[in-house]
Amino acid sequence: MERESMEFDVVIVGAGPAGLSTACRLMQLAQEKQQELMVCVVEKGSEVGAHILSGAVFEPRSLNELFPDWQERNAPLTTKVTGDDIYLLNNENSGIKLPNFAVPKTMHNDGNYIVSMGNVCRWLAEQAEQLGVEIFPGFPAQSVIYNDDGSVGGVITGDMGLDAEGKEKDSFMPGMELRAKYTVFAEGCRGHLGKELIEKFNLDEQSSPQHYGLGFKEIWDIDPAKHQEGLVVHTAGWPLNKDTNGGGYLYHAENNQVFVGLIIDLNYSNPHLSPFDEFQRYKHHPKISQYLEGGKRVSYGARAMAKGGFNSLPKMTMPGALLVGCDAGTINFAKIKGNHTAMKSGMIAAEAIAQALIVGDAIAEEGKQDLTQFTQLYKDSWLYEELYNTRNFGPAMHKFGTMLGGAYNTLDQNFFAGKLPFNFKDDSVDYAQLKPAADMPVINYDKPDNKLSFDKLSSVFLSNTNHEEEQPCHLKLKDADIPIRVNLTKYNEPAQLYCPAGVYEVEKTEQGDKFVINAQNCIHCKTCDIKDPSQNITWVTPEGTGGPNYPNM
Repeated sequence: MERESMEFDVVIVGAGPAGLSTACRLMQLAQEKQQELMVCVVEKGSEVGAHILSGAVFEPRSLNELFPDWQERNAPLTTKVTGDDIYLLNNENSGIKLPNFAVPKTMHNDGNYIVSMGNVCRWLAEQAEQLGVEIFPGFPAQSVIYNDDGSVGGVITGDMGLDAEGKEKDSFMPGMELRAKYTVFAEGCRGHLGKELIEKFNLDEQSSPQHYGLGFKEIWDIDPAKHQEGLVVHTAGWPLNKDTNGGGYLYHAENNQVFVGLIIDLNYSNPHLSPFDEFQRYKHHPKISQYLEGGKRVSYGARAMAKGGFNSLPKMTMPGALLVGCDAGTINFAKIKGNHTAMKSGMIAAEAIAQALIVGDAIAEEGKQDLTQFTQLYKDSWLYEELYNTRNFGPAMHKFGTMLGGAYNTLDQNFFAGKLPFNFKDDSVDYAQLKPAADMPVINYDKPDNKLSFDKLSSVFLSNTNHEEEQPCHLKLKDADIPIRVNLTKYNEPAQLYCPAGVYEVEKTEQGDKFVINAQNCIHCKTCDIKDPSQNITWVTPEGTGGPNYPNM
């Protein structure tokens, strides 16, 4: 197919905190050398921030380095953390507040801010554009361009105007080739191109498997009398049992709003478990419902997160490209934070690229190198130290459970600063942990009361999700028979439950059971790509601007 082609020095895939920080730092370095760089960022969302979902308590360490004058630039960090409560929920009615000494220091939030990361990214995009970066929202990177020598040469954006069979409609527009000396992949967790590159270049051959959680978030307008701006609440325990890791949160943001959510590790074993319904149950606990009762839910979303930590990080460089942020898995789950680490990884990538491209007073013509200097810059940074010192956090929880794992982490972080001479690894893979449905207890969930708890479809409505219906399905099955022949027979087809948007269902027909994919509901969480026990579902980018449109997540 004939495609238009554009040439850049650097193409960045994804306008999240990692990608935008890469772009900003690159342009800062170019300006310091009085050189011009052509840098573009492609973003699959309808606008910057449309697909950003994060808790989020934000640690400003990277932002302080990137823009020391961020307050004068009116960065949207206005709600400073004023209180930090952590509860262990024993059951559906009770919970105990843990004293500070019993909580890992990594969970303390002095000096941090409650933010909308969508709005932080919108602000970062403004800074990038002022520095000369070109940003193209609504243009998903669909495939990787490989040079003749096998190095990465850029990306091709998605074709527009194809029907469900992949045939050209009257509105057809072919995607563009965006060629670059270096390409930075910052797609977020389980990026479909990052997944391809990790496999192609064997980037994870010396790493533990990546581990994932599914995070839910809702924004609520609550009674001003119940609002405590700056209060951060985290919980462990109920509604999750001892075999299911995760935890909840409730953050008091500005304007009498709270952000409430639940994170569930995707290594759970019971196929009858519904993460969405566990989150709905969670909001009924008195420690949470005391704030929500009488309030109004205004937004909903869900997103997978890479939480394997240091031991699961792949090699982040390959010829002609780098992998940064949650695409690589740089989140520090001991802090339940990944935005500052994603930003720093992007800033380090920018420094490595600048060393290669800006030679003296000239721009180097050649790309294609494996920028191994990134690895040394990373190892010399606080990012490496922070991730290394929390390397055991997740594996300890998986190995010893919430109580004993939590006790180990408190000891390790509070008294030994993460330097205990142990290196726990979890070499299991999340999708392989499901046990046969017949061997596991059925979980009966209460019907939603439409006051605190709700159904999936009304929730998806609040995510403003929209896809052009007449387009190829972006949820690809390797074998169309597996959902019924294998997954339904053995696991009661868990896609019906683990998907937080009602994308998958099994219909009873006269011809037998039928697996249905409601792709228009997809909120791009990537859970199906991760948790399907047969690894039969591959998530790829839909047509541009498709998916959720989160206003303030």
